[in-house]
Amino acid sequence: MKVFSTMVRRNSKLFFKDKGLFFTALITPLILLVLYATFLSNVYKNSFLQIFDAIGYTVDIKQLKGLVSGQLMSSLIAVSCVTVSFCANMLMVQDKVTGARKDMLLTPVKRSTMALSYYVATTLSTLIIVLIAFVACLIYVACMGWFLSFGDVMLILLDIFLLTMFGTALSSVINFFLSSQGQISAVGSIVSSCYGFICGAYMPISNMGNGIKNFVAFLPGTYGTALVRSHSLNRVIGKMVESGMPKEAVKEVSKLVDCSIEFLGTEVSIGGMYLILCLSIVGLIGVYVLMNYLSSRKAKKS
Repeated sequence: MKVFSTMVRRNSKLFFKDKGLFFTALITPLILLVLYATFLSNVYKNSFLQIFDAIGYTVDIKQLKGLVSGQLMSSLIAVSCVTVSFCANMLMVQDKVTGARKDMLLTPVKRSTMALSYYVATTLSTLIIVLIAFVACLIYVACMGWFLSFGDVMLILLDIFLLTMFGTALSSVINFFLSSQGQISAVGSIVSSCYGFICGAYMPISNMGNGIKNFVAFLPGTYGTALVRSHSLNRVIGKMVESGMPKEAVKEVSKLVDCSIEFLGTEVSIGGMYLILCLSIVGLIGVYVLMNYLSSRKAKKS
Protein backbone atom coordinates (compact mmCIF):
# COMPACT_ATOMS: atom_id res chain seq x y z
CA MET A 1 0.00 0.00 0.00
CA LYS A 2 2.90 2.33 0.79
CA VAL A 3 4.43 1.70 -2.62
CA PHE A 4 1.08 2.32 -4.29
CA SER A 5 0.51 5.65 -2.50
CA THR A 6 4.07 6.70 -3.34
CA MET A 7 3.47 5.92 -7.02
CA VAL A 8 0.19 7.88 -7.02
CA ARG A 9 1.91 10.91 -5.47
CA ARG A 10 4.77 10.59 -7.94
CA ASN A 11 2.45 10.50 -10.96
CA SER A 12 0.28 13.35 -9.68
CA LYS A 13 3.28 15.57 -8.93
CA LEU A 14 4.81 14.95 -12.35
CA PHE A 15 1.56 15.96 -14.04
CA PHE A 16 1.29 19.26 -12.15
CA LYS A 17 5.03 19.94 -12.49
CA ASP A 18 4.76 19.68 -16.28
CA LYS A 19 3.57 23.25 -16.80
CA GLY A 20 2.79 22.75 -20.47
CA LEU A 21 0.66 19.66 -19.86
CA PHE A 22 -1.05 21.11 -16.78
CA PHE A 23 -1.95 24.48 -18.29
CA THR A 24 -3.13 22.83 -21.51
CA ALA A 25 -5.48 20.63 -19.51
CA LEU A 26 -6.63 23.58 -17.37
CA ILE A 27 -7.01 26.25 -20.04
CA THR A 28 -8.81 24.08 -22.62
CA PRO A 29 -12.12 23.84 -20.68
CA LEU A 30 -12.00 27.55 -19.83
CA ILE A 31 -11.40 28.45 -23.47
CA LEU A 32 -14.30 26.20 -24.46
CA LEU A 33 -16.53 28.02 -21.97
CA VAL A 34 -15.68 31.36 -23.54
CA LEU A 35 -16.23 29.98 -27.06
CA TYR A 36 -19.52 28.35 -26.07
CA ALA A 37 -20.78 31.53 -24.41
CA THR A 38 -19.66 33.67 -27.35
CA PHE A 39 -20.80 31.61 -30.33
CA LEU A 40 -23.15 28.82 -29.29
CA SER A 41 -25.35 30.72 -26.85
CA ASN A 42 -27.17 32.59 -29.63
CA VAL A 43 -27.57 29.37 -31.63
CA TYR A 44 -29.22 27.61 -28.68
CA LYS A 45 -31.27 30.70 -27.84
CA ASN A 46 -32.69 30.93 -31.37
CA SER A 47 -33.46 27.19 -31.42
CA PHE A 48 -35.45 27.46 -28.20
CA LEU A 49 -37.27 30.59 -29.36
CA GLN A 50 -38.37 28.83 -32.56
CA ILE A 51 -39.96 26.05 -30.52
CA PHE A 52 -41.68 28.47 -28.14
CA ASP A 53 -42.93 30.66 -31.01
CA ALA A 54 -44.33 27.60 -32.80
CA ILE A 55 -46.50 26.65 -29.80
CA GLY A 56 -47.37 30.23 -28.88
CA TYR A 57 -45.56 30.21 -25.53
CA THR A 58 -43.91 33.41 -24.31
CA VAL A 59 -40.84 32.45 -22.34
CA ASP A 60 -39.43 34.55 -19.53
CA ILE A 61 -36.05 35.97 -20.56
CA LYS A 62 -34.43 34.83 -17.30
CA GLN A 63 -35.70 31.28 -17.85
CA LEU A 64 -34.42 31.35 -21.42
CA LYS A 65 -30.97 32.45 -20.25
CA GLY A 66 -31.00 29.76 -17.58
CA LEU A 67 -31.89 27.14 -20.20
CA VAL A 68 -29.08 28.26 -22.52
CA SER A 69 -26.44 28.55 -19.78
CA GLY A 70 -27.39 25.13 -18.39
CA GLN A 71 -27.05 23.64 -21.87
CA LEU A 72 -23.62 25.20 -22.32
CA MET A 73 -22.40 24.13 -18.88
CA SER A 74 -23.50 20.53 -19.34
CA SER A 75 -21.82 20.36 -22.75
CA LEU A 76 -18.53 21.67 -21.39
CA ILE A 77 -18.51 19.39 -18.34
CA ALA A 78 -19.45 16.28 -20.33
CA VAL A 79 -16.66 16.70 -22.87
CA SER A 80 -13.99 17.92 -20.41
CA CYS A 81 -14.24 14.87 -18.14
CA VAL A 82 -13.04 12.67 -21.00
CA THR A 83 -10.69 14.94 -22.96
CA VAL A 84 -8.86 16.14 -19.83
CA SER A 85 -8.41 12.54 -18.65
CA PHE A 86 -6.64 11.71 -21.92
CA CYS A 87 -4.35 14.68 -21.37
CA ALA A 88 -3.65 13.76 -17.73
CA ASN A 89 -3.03 10.11 -18.64
CA MET A 90 -0.28 10.97 -21.11
CA LEU A 91 2.23 10.45 -18.30
CA MET A 92 1.74 6.70 -18.71
CA VAL A 93 2.98 6.94 -22.30
CA GLN A 94 5.68 9.48 -21.53
CA ASP A 95 7.20 7.07 -19.03
CA LYS A 96 7.54 4.56 -21.88
CA VAL A 97 9.11 7.18 -24.15
CA THR A 98 11.64 8.39 -21.55
CA GLY A 99 12.44 4.91 -20.30
CA ALA A 100 11.22 5.68 -16.77
CA ARG A 101 8.83 2.72 -16.91
CA LYS A 102 11.68 0.29 -17.60
CA ASP A 103 13.67 1.76 -14.73
CA MET A 104 10.72 1.32 -12.34
CA LEU A 105 10.21 -2.27 -13.47
CA LEU A 106 13.76 -3.02 -12.34
CA THR A 107 12.63 -2.19 -8.80
CA PRO A 108 10.29 -4.37 -6.66
CA VAL A 109 7.28 -2.34 -7.92
CA LYS A 110 4.70 -4.72 -9.39
CA ARG A 111 3.18 -4.05 -12.83
CA SER A 112 -0.31 -4.19 -11.32
CA THR A 113 0.62 -1.57 -8.71
CA MET A 114 2.10 0.65 -11.40
CA ALA A 115 -0.99 0.31 -13.64
CA LEU A 116 -3.40 1.07 -10.79
CA SER A 117 -1.32 4.08 -9.68
CA TYR A 118 -1.57 5.57 -13.19
CA TYR A 119 -5.35 5.14 -13.11
CA VAL A 120 -5.86 6.67 -9.66
CA ALA A 121 -3.43 9.56 -10.28
CA THR A 122 -5.10 10.37 -13.60
CA THR A 123 -8.55 10.29 -11.98
CA LEU A 124 -7.45 12.66 -9.20
CA SER A 125 -5.69 15.07 -11.58
CA THR A 126 -8.66 15.12 -13.95
CA LEU A 127 -11.12 15.73 -11.12
CA ILE A 128 -9.13 18.75 -9.94
CA ILE A 129 -9.11 20.28 -13.44
CA VAL A 130 -12.78 19.55 -14.15
CA LEU A 131 -13.92 20.85 -10.75
CA ILE A 132 -12.12 24.13 -11.44
CA ALA A 133 -13.95 24.29 -14.78
CA PHE A 134 -17.22 23.43 -13.00
CA VAL A 135 -16.79 26.36 -10.60
CA ALA A 136 -16.19 28.66 -13.58
CA CYS A 137 -19.36 27.27 -15.19
CA LEU A 138 -21.38 27.88 -12.02
CA ILE A 139 -20.21 31.49 -11.99
CA TYR A 140 -21.33 31.83 -15.62
CA VAL A 141 -24.71 30.23 -14.84
CA ALA A 142 -25.19 32.53 -11.84
CA CYS A 143 -24.59 35.55 -14.07
CA MET A 144 -27.05 34.32 -16.69
CA GLY A 145 -29.82 32.96 -14.47
CA TRP A 146 -29.54 30.58 -11.52
CA PHE A 147 -32.10 27.78 -11.21
CA LEU A 148 -29.98 24.98 -9.77
CA SER A 149 -30.78 23.51 -6.36
CA PHE A 150 -28.24 22.07 -3.93
CA GLY A 151 -29.38 18.59 -4.94
CA ASP A 152 -28.81 19.39 -8.62
CA VAL A 153 -25.24 20.51 -7.90
CA MET A 154 -24.57 17.32 -5.90
CA LEU A 155 -25.93 15.15 -8.72
CA ILE A 156 -23.78 16.99 -11.26
CA LEU A 157 -20.76 16.34 -9.02
CA LEU A 158 -21.69 12.64 -9.03
CA ASP A 159 -21.93 12.77 -12.84
CA ILE A 160 -18.51 14.42 -13.02
CA PHE A 161 -17.00 11.71 -10.84
CA LEU A 162 -18.48 8.88 -12.91
CA LEU A 163 -17.61 10.51 -16.25
CA THR A 164 -14.05 11.10 -15.03
CA MET A 165 -13.73 7.44 -14.06
CA PHE A 166 -15.12 6.50 -17.47
CA GLY A 167 -12.75 8.85 -19.29
CA THR A 168 -9.76 7.64 -17.30
CA ALA A 169 -10.63 3.99 -17.93
CA LEU A 170 -11.09 4.67 -21.66
CA SER A 171 -7.82 6.62 -21.92
CA SER A 172 -5.99 3.89 -19.96
CA VAL A 173 -7.11 1.21 -22.41
CA ILE A 174 -6.19 3.28 -25.47
CA ASN A 175 -2.94 4.71 -24.08
CA PHE A 176 -1.80 1.20 -23.14
CA PHE A 177 -0.97 0.62 -26.82
CA LEU A 178 0.87 3.92 -27.34
CA SER A 179 4.64 4.16 -27.13
CA SER A 180 5.75 7.41 -28.83
CA GLN A 181 5.28 11.15 -28.57
CA GLY A 182 3.76 11.27 -32.05
CA GLN A 183 1.12 8.74 -31.09
CA ILE A 184 0.28 10.78 -27.99
CA SER A 185 -0.27 13.91 -30.06
CA ALA A 186 -2.32 12.08 -32.69
CA VAL A 187 -4.65 10.41 -30.18
CA GLY A 188 -5.02 13.62 -28.17
CA SER A 189 -6.01 15.57 -31.29
CA ILE A 190 -8.50 12.93 -32.43
CA VAL A 191 -10.17 12.67 -29.02
CA SER A 192 -10.35 16.44 -28.54
CA SER A 193 -11.89 17.05 -31.95
CA CYS A 194 -14.22 14.04 -32.21
CA TYR A 195 -15.46 13.11 -28.76
CA GLY A 196 -17.55 16.26 -28.30
CA PHE A 197 -19.51 15.47 -31.44
CA ILE A 198 -20.15 11.78 -30.87
CA CYS A 199 -21.26 12.30 -27.25
CA GLY A 200 -23.65 15.12 -28.18
CA ALA A 201 -21.76 17.88 -26.37
CA TYR A 202 -21.00 20.10 -29.39
CA MET A 203 -24.21 19.41 -31.28
CA PRO A 204 -27.38 17.95 -29.71
CA ILE A 205 -28.10 14.37 -30.74
CA SER A 206 -31.63 15.48 -31.62
CA ASN A 207 -30.17 17.42 -34.58
CA MET A 208 -28.35 14.37 -35.97
CA GLY A 209 -29.62 11.94 -38.59
CA ASN A 210 -31.35 8.72 -37.56
CA GLY A 211 -28.32 6.59 -38.45
CA ILE A 212 -25.97 8.64 -36.27
CA LYS A 213 -28.55 8.73 -33.46
CA ASN A 214 -28.70 4.95 -33.43
CA PHE A 215 -24.90 4.75 -33.49
CA VAL A 216 -24.28 7.15 -30.58
CA ALA A 217 -26.97 5.36 -28.56
CA PHE A 218 -24.45 2.50 -28.23
CA LEU A 219 -21.77 4.83 -26.78
CA PRO A 220 -21.64 5.16 -22.97
CA GLY A 221 -20.48 8.77 -23.15
CA THR A 222 -23.84 9.71 -24.67
CA TYR A 223 -25.61 8.74 -21.46
CA GLY A 224 -23.05 10.59 -19.35
CA THR A 225 -23.81 13.75 -21.32
CA ALA A 226 -27.55 13.17 -20.94
CA LEU A 227 -27.18 12.81 -17.16
CA VAL A 228 -25.32 16.11 -16.82
CA ARG A 229 -27.86 17.78 -19.12
CA SER A 230 -30.81 16.45 -17.16
CA HIS A 231 -29.46 17.60 -13.80
CA SER A 232 -28.39 20.98 -15.21
CA LEU A 233 -31.75 21.76 -16.85
CA ASN A 234 -34.35 19.89 -14.79
CA ARG A 235 -35.08 22.84 -12.48
CA VAL A 236 -35.38 25.53 -15.16
CA ILE A 237 -37.63 23.33 -17.30
CA GLY A 238 -39.75 22.74 -14.20
CA LYS A 239 -40.07 26.50 -13.73
CA MET A 240 -41.27 26.82 -17.32
CA VAL A 241 -43.94 24.21 -16.68
CA GLU A 242 -45.07 26.17 -13.61
CA SER A 243 -45.26 29.26 -15.85
CA GLY A 244 -47.74 27.51 -18.14
CA MET A 245 -45.59 25.87 -20.81
CA PRO A 246 -47.64 23.11 -22.53
CA LYS A 247 -46.62 19.46 -22.02
CA GLU A 248 -45.88 18.98 -25.72
CA ALA A 249 -43.38 21.83 -25.51
CA VAL A 250 -41.73 20.18 -22.50
CA LYS A 251 -41.18 17.02 -24.51
CA GLU A 252 -39.79 18.98 -27.46
CA VAL A 253 -37.37 20.94 -25.27
CA SER A 254 -36.24 17.78 -23.42
CA LYS A 255 -35.52 16.07 -26.74
CA LEU A 256 -33.79 19.13 -28.16
CA VAL A 257 -31.35 19.37 -25.24
CA ASP A 258 -30.86 15.57 -24.98
CA CYS A 259 -32.27 15.25 -21.47
CA SER A 260 -34.06 12.17 -22.79
CA ILE A 261 -32.20 9.60 -24.90
CA GLU A 262 -33.79 6.79 -26.88
CA PHE A 263 -32.14 3.43 -27.45
CA LEU A 264 -33.59 1.80 -30.57
CA GLY A 265 -36.87 3.64 -30.07
CA THR A 266 -37.13 3.11 -26.30
CA GLU A 267 -36.51 6.00 -23.92
CA VAL A 268 -33.77 5.29 -21.37
CA SER A 269 -34.53 6.25 -17.77
CA ILE A 270 -32.13 8.12 -15.49
CA GLY A 271 -31.48 4.90 -13.58
CA GLY A 272 -30.78 3.12 -16.86
CA MET A 273 -28.28 5.81 -17.84
CA TYR A 274 -26.42 5.40 -14.55
CA LEU A 275 -26.42 1.63 -14.99
CA ILE A 276 -24.99 1.86 -18.51
CA LEU A 277 -22.29 4.31 -17.42
CA CYS A 278 -21.29 2.26 -14.34
CA LEU A 279 -21.18 -1.01 -16.29
CA SER A 280 -19.01 0.69 -18.92
CA ILE A 281 -16.58 1.87 -16.23
CA VAL A 282 -16.36 -1.61 -14.72
CA GLY A 283 -15.95 -3.17 -18.16
CA LEU A 284 -13.18 -0.82 -19.27
CA ILE A 285 -11.32 -1.19 -15.97
CA GLY A 286 -11.62 -4.96 -16.37
CA VAL A 287 -10.13 -4.76 -19.86
CA TYR A 288 -7.31 -2.54 -18.56
CA VAL A 289 -6.54 -4.99 -15.74
CA LEU A 290 -6.62 -7.93 -18.14
CA MET A 291 -4.24 -6.24 -20.58
CA ASN A 292 -1.77 -5.52 -17.80
CA TYR A 293 -2.09 -9.08 -16.51
CA LEU A 294 -1.39 -10.57 -19.94
CA SER A 295 1.50 -8.14 -20.43
CA SER A 296 2.95 -9.20 -17.08
CA ARG A 297 2.72 -12.91 -17.97
CA LYS A 298 4.35 -12.26 -21.33
CA ALA A 299 7.19 -10.36 -19.66
CA LYS A 300 7.79 -13.20 -17.20
CA LYS A 301 7.98 -15.79 -19.99
CA SER A 302 10.46 -13.72 -21.94
